[in-house]
Amino acid sequence: MKALTPSILAVVICSTFVSAPSEASSHREAPNISRFPTLDSTDFYVFNSYEQGRDDFVTLIANYIPLQDAYGGPNYFAMDPDATYSIHIDNDGDAVEDITFAFNFKSMLPNDNQGVQLTVGPEGNQRTVSVPLKNVGGVSAGDDSAANFSESYTMSIISGAQRTGETTVLNNTASNSSTFSKPLDYVGNKTFGSMSDYQTYADQFVYQVSIPNCESMAQVFVGQRKDPFVVNLGKTFDLVNYVPVEGDSAPGAGDGGGFPGGITQSADNDDLADKNVTSIAIEIPKSCVVGEGNGVIGSWTTASLPQARVLNPNAKFANNAVNGGALTQVSRLGSPLVNELVIGIKDKDTFSTAHPKDDAQFLDYVSHPALPELLNILFKDAVNTTLGANLETLAPTNFPRTDLITAFLTGFAGVNQQATVTPSEMLRLNTGIAATAQADQSAFGVAGNDLAGFPNGRRPGDDVVDIALRVVMGRLCHPIPVNGEDTDLGLCAPEDANTGTVPFTDGAPIDATMMDSSFPYLATPLAGSK
Repeated sequence: MKALTPSILAVVICSTFVSAPSEASSHREAPNISRFPTLDSTDFYVFNSYEQGRDDFVTLIANYIPLQDAYGGPNYFAMDPDATYSIHIDNDGDAVEDITFAFNFKSMLPNDNQGVQLTVGPEGNQRTVSVPLKNVGGVSAGDDSAANFSESYTMSIISGAQRTGETTVLNNTASNSSTFSKPLDYVGNKTFGSMSDYQTYADQFVYQVSIPNCESMAQVFVGQRKDPFVVNLGKTFDLVNYVPVEGDSAPGAGDGGGFPGGITQSADNDDLADKNVTSIAIEIPKSCVVGEGNGVIGSWTTASLPQARVLNPNAKFANNAVNGGALTQVSRLGSPLVNELVIGIKDKDTFSTAHPKDDAQFLDYVSHPALPELLNILFKDAVNTTLGANLETLAPTNFPRTDLITAFLTGFAGVNQQATVTPSEMLRLNTGIAATAQADQSAFGVAGNDLAGFPNGRRPGDDVVDIALRVVMGRLCHPIPVNGEDTDLGLCAPEDANTGTVPFTDGAPIDATMMDSSFPYLATPLAGSK
């Protein structure tokens, strides 16, 4: 390994760091968190900002509340006011957060939480009645007086471990207040006029934030966005109800020249095409997050609730439960796809509550992953019949999967390995590698000759599903093209992976042009009504 150059190592990571995960991102990924959708983190992104003129910044985005139907009224998708949503940064490699940005939300009705009220009935028999809707008229960038519901939040920075570190409440510099506001969800075009009108309205909620001991301003936005993740979700979890190999000679060729019966690329394969999410996005000067490490940061997001909750049997809008006790983590997400398809179902809830420093308990799921064996069970006979072959197994046979352990838990020296190496699951980003402009990004990240992409962090347009599928089936055991030259990484041998060069895919394409080119990068949400 010492002989490998950083560019070769980068390709290694691209293939290995994603190897453990595979299909859909974190939507309802564990039994317990599926009971708490407002606390369920769907995707997490960390990347060097590629908006023009923002080269010295890093962007972190945590998406929550999965599978939002845009028409999901009348209550739509508010954050949990009892929860703490956090984005953590480890900048020295000990798998313990050095910086945490914590968000706490509050839901409010106008008129002292009575809401908008109408006088109903004839004179002598009138009643003042609160309306049932979240808005009673049009809402725009210049006038939200018709809103019958609002959310605000506070944002704190914690230096050191989240539970014991020093907490500083951050201010919205525009108002010099610790209160920030969140836009209404995209109810529809009768309320907001048009998609562009909604985006103009939502743009008001991008705030400048001053961080202690940081010379430049940070930015923050919390609000509804179009779900950026694409995946063939339903068929994938129906025992992979498609042939997960490219059916064309090249993606999008339309010639049927690939694997017989294989799936071809189509937006129709994206089951999340009509879904929204709620995003917590922050953009921070790199100099303010790297600490005294080597410029590589590890990051993840969590959501926590107080340990005890007593429900009010006579619930009111502002008083439906009493919460107490220590904050208890119920949701966790770093790298995509881990809890769905790496962690065994008996340990999914444990992973949701675990801290990166304790990830040694999940080692067997990486060194002996189950997913390749499942794919082998599902497809071996069909592949042998189609090809007239007699393969004993489709799954890689190198155990333990040291290639996966290296990239998945430690990172690679010279690319995304931190100053101190503590095996742990988190999304690692080298802040010293320049961002790639949106138009030049490869959806295959490092494997697509784009060092600024996954798994060196993760951008919204990176196709983590296809990369993961190919690697979990042994792509690293075969020579990897590096600057046009096939390179043997020495991590395993070609005979260890019968299908290592097969172009596995879920058939759902993604690229950076599906996103915005400026903060907060994710596209305008879908309208509840057009």
